[in-house]
Amino acid sequence: MPQYTDYKDVNQEELQKDIDNIKKTMKVTEEDFQHLLKLEKWGHFATLFGFAIIALIVIFSSYDSGINTFDFWFFGVLGAFLMGAGNVARWANVTHPILHGAYDKVPNIPLRYTKKGFAAGNRRWIDWLDWIKPEAWAYEHNIMHHYHLGEEDDPDNVEKNLEWLHKKEMPMFFKYATVYIFAAFWKIAYYAPNTLRILDNKEKQGTDNPRSDKFEFNPLTKRGKELWLQYYLPYGLFQFVFLPLLFSPLGSTAVLHAFMFLVIAELLANLHSFLVIVPNHSAEDIYQFSTPHKTQGEYYLRQIMGSVNYNTGTDLVDFLHGFLNYQIEHHLFPNMPHSYYQKMQPIVKEICKKHNLEYRQDSVFKRALMTIDLMVGKTKLLTVEGV
Repeated sequence: MPQYTDYKDVNQEELQKDIDNIKKTMKVTEEDFQHLLKLEKWGHFATLFGFAIIALIVIFSSYDSGINTFDFWFFGVLGAFLMGAGNVARWANVTHPILHGAYDKVPNIPLRYTKKGFAAGNRRWIDWLDWIKPEAWAYEHNIMHHYHLGEEDDPDNVEKNLEWLHKKEMPMFFKYATVYIFAAFWKIAYYAPNTLRILDNKEKQGTDNPRSDKFEFNPLTKRGKELWLQYYLPYGLFQFVFLPLLFSPLGSTAVLHAFMFLVIAELLANLHSFLVIVPNHSAEDIYQFSTPHKTQGEYYLRQIMGSVNYNTGTDLVDFLHGFLNYQIEHHLFPNMPHSYYQKMQPIVKEICKKHNLEYRQDSVFKRALMTIDLMVGKTKLLTVEGV
């Protein structure tokens, strides 16, 4: 195994200069915006085509057209998979870069594609209707995660968040089962309440109200009521009440079948998003830090040492990964369009080579297995002592 430069021995000033030199070459153009529109269209196509397949299956089965059990399930699950892929695309390929302000500097860009206008107010119902409130996720992810990566204040530190499972006295088999079940519900079980908690703690800054480190699901409490009214119910009612009821003229069985495939689509969307998001900073070869970063050079260093890429390739490959397969580049340049990551990856690799830093890149499936080992407490993150 190659010997890489120790954290404290990296020339952070030179690293900063090299990374900043990349920034000097960046200029967001109409071409980058058109790339976003292409990704957006692919996501819309996946969602609409998937729903159309589900609708046809429900209609055909309602009229007893002789559709066999295999075709019913094959095409129904195919439609659910496509809807799930569209769900992930809306979050990872569209919402993610826009809420980072990646396209704000495109000349004459429509307001709805800017950080200020996207999913704001009533636009939420059109741009990004999900379990998560857009402004809460933007603060939790863009600020707390990106600028505190691997630190105590990083809300997405998997090892820290799963300490309760590590300490639980149960057979390892049940710990793994817990993680797999969690992966199928993680947006509703983790991301929605956690983003609300982080936003609530932000609003408590400068007051005598204590910060919360627990989720609140009880709808009879103030924060629990907000979770249900502003996070769970808007998406849940649309996805699992309104859409199935569109098939009510065909009878209760049709409604039930539509509901069933929409639930499967949601489970697949959760599994897909878990697969491409969670392993980015979570494995036994990823670093965490005991203190905040002190300089911009150290910030850059931590983004490299605390992140991992997946396999990269064509727009289609990257689309299916939500462009999260360029996590190192994204954390170095969080407010840049997805199209830039493909161009700057070889440059970032050369900079890592120059400074003798490990540039981690593996299959997303390998990294997912490594992450699950971390989640059950079988492995631990690396810790840079004293920093």
